[in-house]
Amino acid sequence: MAIKPPLSDLPIKTADAGFYRGFSVNVTVVSKIIISALVAWCIVWPTQAGNVLGAWNTAILAQFAAWYIWVVTAFVIVCIGLAIWPTAGRMNLGADGEKPEFSNFSWFSMMFGAGIGVGMLTWAVAEPVAHFKNNPSVIQGITTALDADNVRTAYVWSYLHWGFGAWACYAIAGLALAFFSYRRGLPLTIRSSLTPLFGKSLSGPLGHLIDIVAVVATILGVAQTLGFGVDQFVAGLTRIGIGGLVHAEGALNAAGDSIAGTVNTLGIIVALVFIMGASTLSALSGVGKGIKWLSNINMVLSIILLSFFIIFGATFFGASAFFIGIWDYIVALPWLSVNVYSSDGVEGSEAFLLTQWQGWWPVFYWAWWIAFAPFVGLFLARISRGRTIREFVLGAMIVPALMCFVWFAWAGGTAIDLELNGEANGLILNAANGDKIFAMTEFMLSPISQALSWAMAVMIVVLLMTFLVTSADSAVLIVNTINAAGDEGPKARPHIVFWGAALALVVGGLLLSGGTGAIQTAMVIGALPFSVVMALMCVALIKAIYNDGRREAAGVEAVTVDPVVTPAE
Repeated sequence: MAIKPPLSDLPIKTADAGFYRGFSVNVTVVSKIIISALVAWCIVWPTQAGNVLGAWNTAILAQFAAWYIWVVTAFVIVCIGLAIWPTAGRMNLGADGEKPEFSNFSWFSMMFGAGIGVGMLTWAVAEPVAHFKNNPSVIQGITTALDADNVRTAYVWSYLHWGFGAWACYAIAGLALAFFSYRRGLPLTIRSSLTPLFGKSLSGPLGHLIDIVAVVATILGVAQTLGFGVDQFVAGLTRIGIGGLVHAEGALNAAGDSIAGTVNTLGIIVALVFIMGASTLSALSGVGKGIKWLSNINMVLSIILLSFFIIFGATFFGASAFFIGIWDYIVALPWLSVNVYSSDGVEGSEAFLLTQWQGWWPVFYWAWWIAFAPFVGLFLARISRGRTIREFVLGAMIVPALMCFVWFAWAGGTAIDLELNGEANGLILNAANGDKIFAMTEFMLSPISQALSWAMAVMIVVLLMTFLVTSADSAVLIVNTINAAGDEGPKARPHIVFWGAALALVVGGLLLSGGTGAIQTAMVIGALPFSVVMALMCVALIKAIYNDGRREAAGVEAVTVDPVVTPAE
C-alpha cells in the first residue's frame, strides 16, 4: 500500500464580514457565553457559586486524582522519548533548514516569563517553607516539621511540582501545535494537533468543541496565576506604603472567620485595573514588540533579584538545596510519578491526611499546568518555529525546570535557613504566601537601610507586574488566535479588549466568591476535559512522527510548508 502525503488542509469556517470577521463564530461566541456565565454567577451569587464549585472540586479530586498524576507522568515519558528517538529528535518544527526567529535569550525569556515566571515570586519562597512545615513524610512521622531532617524532603516535593512534570505539560502542547502548524501548514489552533486521529472531521463540531475546551481551560488557568498575583501585588503595594487595599484588623467574613490582612474589594479592583490595563495595551502591540520587551525586562530584573539571594542570602545552604535536592528529586521521581494515596474515609487519620495533602498539592499543580498548557503551549509553538524537536524538548522542559530549581534553592533556601537558625523567629513562616518574599527581604535589608529595603520591595513589585502583564497579554493573544482559527495576525481590537476585560472579571468574580480557593476549584474543573485532549495529542504526535519517518524512507514529501527565513536577533 502506497504511503500518502500527510493532511495539510484543515478548513475552519470563519466570518467573512461583520463584528466577527476572521473569527470562528462557533468557537468565539460559545467561549464568550461560558466565560460570561461564570463571571455573572460568581459575582451575582458568590456564596452559591463557591459552594457548588467546592462540591465539584471534591468529587473530581476523589475520582480523578490518579488520572491527573498518571497522565502527567505519561507526558514526561513521551517528551523524553521524543528527544532520544532519532527520527523525532532531528525533525525541524518548520521547513527543513529553517532557522529560529528569536535568539536563545529572548526565547528563554518569553518561555519562562509567560510559562511560570510569575509563580516564582510567590512560590519560590512560600512552597519550600510550606513543605518544610508539612509534607507526607511529616504526616507519616518519618521527618519532623520545621526541623533540619525535613529540609531535603521539602525540596523533593517543591522540585516535583515545578520540575519536569510541569514543563512536560507545556512541551507536549507546544510541540504538537508547532509540529502540525509549521510542518503541515495547518491552522495554529488546538484541533490541528489531533488530525492524525480524526482527520478532516475536525473542521466541524468536534474541532469547535476541542477549541472551546482549550479557550475555557486557558482563561481559568491564567486566572489562577493572576489570582495569586493579585494577592502578592497588593501585598507589595502595602509594603511600599500604599494602604487601604487589605482588610483591617477585626474584619470577619460571613462565617465569622478573621480575614484581616487579606485583599479587600478595592485591592482587587486596583490590582486588576493595573495588570489588565497594561496587559491589554501590550497585547495590542503583538508578540514581537510588547511581550518580547516585557519578557526581556523581567528576565533582567529576575537575574538581579536572584543574584541578591545567591550572594547575600543562604549561599551555601542554597547550593546544597540545589545539587542535593536535584539528586533526591531524580531518585524519588519514579515512585512519586505513580504513587496515589488512598483515603480510608476516617477524617484525621494518616491515610485521610495523605490523600488530602496530595489533592492540595500534586493534583492541584497538575491540573494547573494542564489548564495553563493550551496558552503556554500555543505561545511556545509561536516562538519556536525553526527549532528541532530535540532542541524544543530540552529547551522547553529541562532548562526552565533548572531555572525553577535555582529559584527554589536560593530564595526558598534563604527563608528556611533564616527560620531554621532562629533569626527570623517565625516572621517569614507566619506571613501570607504572597507576602513571604517581601517579609524576607525586609528582614534582611531593614537593619542595613530602610530606604534599601523599600527600594527592593519596589523592584519586586515592578518585576511581579511585568510577569503578570506578560502572562495576561500572552493569554489574550493566544485566546484570540484560537478563536480566529489559528490566524496569528493582528486581531480586531474589540476582541482583545473583551478578553482582557473578561480575564479581569473572571479573576475578580472568583476572588469575591471565595478567594484564590474558588479560582483553584474552577481551574481544576476546567483542566479535566483538556487533560483528555492532551493525552490524545501524545498519541497523535507519535503517530505523525512515525508516519513521517516512513514517508522520508519512501521518498514521499512529509513537510508541506515553505520555509520562513528570519535571521535570529
